[in-house]
Amino acid sequence: MWMKMKDVLKKFHYRKIALAIADGFIIAVTAALANYLLLAVNAGISYSDLMISIMMSVVSCLGCLALCGAYNKMWRYFNAKDYLSCVYGIFVGVAVSCLFTYVMKGYVPMRYVLLHTIGAVVGISLFRFIFKRTFIDLIESGRSESKYKHTMIIGGGQACRMLMSEIRNAQNSPYSADKSAAVFNPVCIIDDDRTKIGTDIQNVQIVGTTSEIDKFIGEFKIEQIVFCIPSCLEDQRKRILDICSATDLPVKVIPFIGNLIFSDSNASLIGQIRDIKVEDLLGRDPIKFDNEDIKNFINDKVCMVTGGGGSIGSELVRQIAKYDPRRIVIVDICENYAYDIQQELIETYGKEINLDVRIASVRDYFRMNQLFEEFKPEVVFHAAAHKHVPLMEDSPMEAIKNNVMGTFNVASLAQFHNVKKFVMISTDKAVNPTNCMGASKRCCEMIVQYLSKQKDNHTEFVTTRFGNVLGSNGSVIPKFKRQIENGQAVTVTHPDIIRYFMTIPEAVSLVMEAAAIAHGGEIFVLDMGKPVRIVKLAENLIRMYGKVPYKDVNIEFTGLRPGEKIKEELLMDEEGLTRTKNKLIFIGKQIDIDPEHFIADLRRLRDAALKNNVQTAVDALHDMVPTFVTPEEFNRHYIVASTNLPKITAASKEKIPVNV
Repeated sequence: MWMKMKDVLKKFHYRKIALAIADGFIIAVTAALANYLLLAVNAGISYSDLMISIMMSVVSCLGCLALCGAYNKMWRYFNAKDYLSCVYGIFVGVAVSCLFTYVMKGYVPMRYVLLHTIGAVVGISLFRFIFKRTFIDLIESGRSESKYKHTMIIGGGQACRMLMSEIRNAQNSPYSADKSAAVFNPVCIIDDDRTKIGTDIQNVQIVGTTSEIDKFIGEFKIEQIVFCIPSCLEDQRKRILDICSATDLPVKVIPFIGNLIFSDSNASLIGQIRDIKVEDLLGRDPIKFDNEDIKNFINDKVCMVTGGGGSIGSELVRQIAKYDPRRIVIVDICENYAYDIQQELIETYGKEINLDVRIASVRDYFRMNQLFEEFKPEVVFHAAAHKHVPLMEDSPMEAIKNNVMGTFNVASLAQFHNVKKFVMISTDKAVNPTNCMGASKRCCEMIVQYLSKQKDNHTEFVTTRFGNVLGSNGSVIPKFKRQIENGQAVTVTHPDIIRYFMTIPEAVSLVMEAAAIAHGGEIFVLDMGKPVRIVKLAENLIRMYGKVPYKDVNIEFTGLRPGEKIKEELLMDEEGLTRTKNKLIFIGKQIDIDPEHFIADLRRLRDAALKNNVQTAVDALHDMVPTFVTPEEFNRHYIVASTNLPKITAASKEKIPVNV
């Protein structure tokens, strides 16, 4: 009991002292009023007894109010539960006072006690209610709308304590450089640990669990939410952020704990609060890769990246640069993109990086041969490709020339020049393709597998296959953002369309690790977690802008585009799976390719493309890729067929053999 009292007194700050003084005054006044009313009917107590009663009541009631939690919360945010704590405190306090009176006097004036108790309960509760409804409301109405936003903090752990301290320090100091703290006015904290409910952090109470977020948003007039659990597990993170996104309030997040920076230049936690990103809703943490393997693989090697100016290629170049290669060679047909990444690397590394940029097309065999002879690359990352599905539907011959023949040129030159490893970047659209772009990338995979089986081959060929990349050129996210910011309706092709997503750094890290652990001929497949419904992605993005889907921003369904699937796949029916030491990377079994037939088909495909005839090119692609079907056929049978598609599930993972 004494220890609990000590804790209560320890937390009794000036604000609580002021409230306690007001409570003591109300208790004393109501005692005097009760006795005055009773004196009118000759039932009051003597002046000396009244003074003793007042002193005992004030002391006992204040102590019991503190123990019952009446001072644990700022009174401006009192709710029904908090008013009950006042009722309990007064009843217990008066009971204690009566006990002392009985011991001292041998009797208790019950009519006086009853009136005094009722008066004290009404007075203390009414004081809080009036103060909340008038004085505080008047103060807050005079504040600028852009400041002091009522903020709900999700998570009552160490990160929350640090954040609260920074906010209080920044707001209380007129010399604080961090003006961003002014927009945060924490009024309640949510935490799923029920033992914390009722406690407070920096005078802000932990009021309930995440299942009650909607309830407390209305009760506290919340204007924004801060997700403050940087170490939260992936499933919990997605669940809570989904709840927050559905509130139509702006949501900000503390980064993953591994991404928090506490250096001399960025020691503020407030400064690292950012708006929620779509990747926060993927349902998993960013995938971690074995940097040591990658470092040993890249260090002191000449690395060539085709398509090095594109979204994937440029990130490849950035990550390669971290591992001290002997030289980086960027090859791209687009001079603007190549120039941008060149200048970025020069600004970052200065003279420390040995960088060469060459403008060239992978279609040009002789130009690419010239570059191989000049730089003698040891590792080639082949990222150059046409990848926009609708555009390639209109120009299939260009997909064949650039993707298929370009890959054959670069891969065969890598073999001829004894490159140690050749890494081809593929896509989930190559699996049972329904469009010319996907079929052309399937041809690229077949070329890589064909070359990997050649006799006296000194090059290790590997293919990496993954789904849609957030933020890449052609991704839906930039398009959605542009539409929302321009006040337009967000356009989604179909309400049932779903896709696998990953971030650009994840995609590139997969490519790097695949290259590091490859032995030749493998197709590496990433377990990308649960697929994401595109319409849900659009709704969440709209909410991130603080708007209401279908009300503030409409979502229009435009119909499937030419060649578009409702659902992408990562694995073909005939491919098996083998686990790698990274639990999220799998190896697809090689498919037998007849060398003579393959080369003959490849020649026919090339000749069909050179005729620049759409129908001829499409027919040749169907002949080359037996799994190439029309999108109408695939989508019509999707619901039935999807039950038989291979899936990487928790149960199936246990049955997958480990690659040693």
